[in-house]
Amino acid sequence: MKKLTCCVIDDEPLAAQLIASYASRTPSLELIGVYSSAQDAFSEIASGRIDLVFLDIQMPQLSGMEFARLIPPSTMVIFTTAFANYAIEGYKVNSVGYLLKPVSYEDFIAAVNRAVQHASDASAHHPAVGRQPQDIGQSDHLIVKTEYRLRQIAKRDILFIEGLKDYVKIFVEGESRAVMSLLSLKALERSLPSDDFMRVHRSFIVNLNKINTIERGNIIIGTHQIPVSDSFRAQLSDYISSRLPG
Repeated sequence: MKKLTCCVIDDEPLAAQLIASYASRTPSLELIGVYSSAQDAFSEIASGRIDLVFLDIQMPQLSGMEFARLIPPSTMVIFTTAFANYAIEGYKVNSVGYLLKPVSYEDFIAAVNRAVQHASDASAHHPAVGRQPQDIGQSDHLIVKTEYRLRQIAKRDILFIEGLKDYVKIFVEGESRAVMSLLSLKALERSLPSDDFMRVHRSFIVNLNKINTIERGNIIIGTHQIPVSDSFRAQLSDYISSRLPG
């Protein structure tokens, strides 16, 4: 079996470094990153690269328990905490392990072995489950970091997405303000089902199910007018032709 990619999220530097050192010397793991907050780690986890998260429970702004309820179910979680009373609650969010600080390497390996077995069992029963990025794309929701918090958005409610220099604006049905997040349009495009979403411009992705009209080289969604660039026009024409009666 391939190594499990993992990351460490802990706002205590010494605790984070200890877990990272354990992960680095464990043959079944590939350490991708160490983060001091759940928000900092979110984009990496959303990319689909992370199989396993070593997650501290008590952190400012967003606790590990809250974060664990937001990430995709295919991403395994091993909680780390100094408080034993969190163990039962940890299992309620489907964690594969629980480590009490200070963490010994023996306990660390036991938890990792459970994660390896869990991944192996999941792969045997569901070949699509694992470290493949399309797991994120198959989810019905997106989770994006916005204004120092994580926001879950149903993909069916997205009208269109506008990409700017360093961030994106996600226009959601029924909301007057766009959701802004430090993400690339390309990363979001990989997370969206191609049957429902299409890139129509270097700066725009539209939900095909939300299009009202197409006129004069523009797509109209509600009160918004989205331009279609020449490089994407043929793809849009093919889509329109496939939906025409007869």
